[in-house]
Parts: sequence; C-alpha cells; structure tokens
Amino acid sequence: MSTLVSRRTLLGGLAAGLALHATRPAGAAAFPERTVRIVVPYSVGVGPDVVARSLAERLTRQWGQPVIVDNKPGASGIVAFGEVRQTPPDGHTLFLADTATLAVNPLLHDTLPYDVQRDLAPLTLLFRATFALLVGGRSRWRSAGELVEAARARPESVSYASLGHGHASQVAIETFARAAGVRLMHVPFKDAGALFTAVAAGDVDFTAFGLNTVAGLVSGGKLRPLAVAARQRLVTHPELPTLAESGGPPVEMHPWAALVARAGTPVRVLDQLQRDIVAALGATDVVSRAELAGFEITPSTPQALRERIEADRAAVAPLVAEGRVARP
Repeated sequence: MSTLVSRRTLLGGLAAGLALHATRPAGAAAFPERTVRIVVPYSVGVGPDVVARSLAERLTRQWGQPVIVDNKPGASGIVAFGEVRQTPPDGHTLFLADTATLAVNPLLHDTLPYDVQRDLAPLTLLFRATFALLVGGRSRWRSAGELVEAARARPESVSYASLGHGHASQVAIETFARAAGVRLMHVPFKDAGALFTAVAAGDVDFTAFGLNTVAGLVSGGKLRPLAVAARQRLVTHPELPTLAESGGPPVEMHPWAALVARAGTPVRVLDQLQRDIVAALGATDVVSRAELAGFEITPSTPQALRERIEADRAAVAPLVAEGRVARP
C-alpha cells in the first residue's frame, strides 16, 4: 500500500513538473533566478514596512530565493520610484507604491523621474487602512463637529499636521475639509515622531492616521481620537463614532498600498508575480500581521489596481485645482 502511494505521489509530482514546464516558453529560465528586492518608501517598522516584510518572508519560502525589503523613505516615494525605474525589467525589483506615488505626485509635479503610465506594470493592491481624526490629549474638542465649527468660525485658524505635500494624511484631511466646506492650515512634517509630538503638545491642532500607528500615544493619553473616517464603526474600536456620527461630513479615509513592477517585464513573469503574491497575501501569518498593524489585506487584479489609481486621481484633482493640496 505504501509503495503504491509513493508511486502515485511521484507520478503526481512529475506530472505537475511537466505541466509547469509546458507553460514556460522554451529556453525561459525559472523565476525568480536570484534575490528579489521590494523597495519600500517608508521607514523600518511603520505599517507598510511590516506588511512588506511579512510578505517577503512568505515569498522567500514559496520561491526558495531570498526576498528582501529595501527601505528608502522620503519625498513621497519620488526618489525611490525613480531608482526602481532604472533597474532591469525582469521582475526581480518590485516597488511598494501608494496613493501619493501613483495618483497624487503626477498632479503636483510638472516633472518626475518616472511616468506612471509608461514606467510601471501594476501587479496587485496589497492593503488599505482606515484613518481616524486625532487631537492632543488636552484638546478642547470632543467631536469632529466641534472641530468643524471652530474652522468655520475662523477660516485657516485650525491647523493640521501631515507627512508632507501630497501624502495620504494630507489628501485625507483636505478631502474632509472640502466636504465640510472649511479651510485649514497645513503644517507638514518630515518625521512621524515629530508630527505626533507636535499634535500631542497642542502646537498643531489635529492630524489623521491609523489607530494602530498611534496606539501607544492614545493609551498614554497623549493623543485622543475623535472619530474614524469609515462608513461603519471599526470592529476593533467599536466605542469610536464615525465622522458622520461625530458631526462631521460622511467621508471615508482609506489610504492604500500596492505592488508594481517595471514596465517591460515579460508577461509570463508578471503573471507569475501576481498569482504568487496574491497567494502569499492570503496566508494566515501575513493577514494576522497586517491586521495587527491596522491594515485590511485587499489583493486584486492588475486592472483593479489601474482603476483604483484613476479613481484617486479623479478625486484628488479638485483638491489640487482649489489649492487645497498645493504644488511644492
């Protein structure tokens, strides 16, 4: 019996190998042939980096080749994506892109070291987050409605902090401000630590970030969430009202991230990358680590990613036209 099972297992393995070989063009090397690099335009330890590293670990086991994360934070991903553009289009260098890189930067800059349409090959969406409005622990405001009323009474007197022009935090808050019909004062920061310190001290009135990012500051009383920018209350924080319930406009703030490759990468490699990454995103360990970081895993087709980029460009264009998200 055991011999029969062994033979069946062997034959099944051979059949699978032959099938895989049959789908590969003659003379084509197996992918990946060497280390795969995921370039992440965020610092080590922040949410997107956490997800990228858990994905890299899963793909390393899946492919039998090292998958490493290369952190290149700053400049809304412009420098990092410009560097990726210079790498060979063979699938061995991937880029973790977001709203700023793919949808906002082309609207803010006349010249960029990359062209979204020409230089990238969409693979899949990775995850989305949900932002909350956050004030300092001693802020006088107890609801989003109170914040909006203060901004209406004195235009541009209420200040907010973001991680720079075009960053998801700025786009989210200006979307909120536009829907509320108010004008706010933008205070950009290069470093998240300095940003949270300023809001906690009351030097800047509020900001918008994922709750998991600031969990320690919230539990310590340094920051206080007013509302979550979602259609429904979060399962993880059922005590927090939505923006609409808190007297603000019913807008949603769901920043996202995706993986892209270089344009010109062979179609067979792009297809394998998309299949393998989506499979890895479904792994229990990847999902659980993403949830701990405050993210919802959202794998997609390349076409769905293209549609997400276009939808965000259409949503951000009025913010740029009205000077809410200003050109640097």
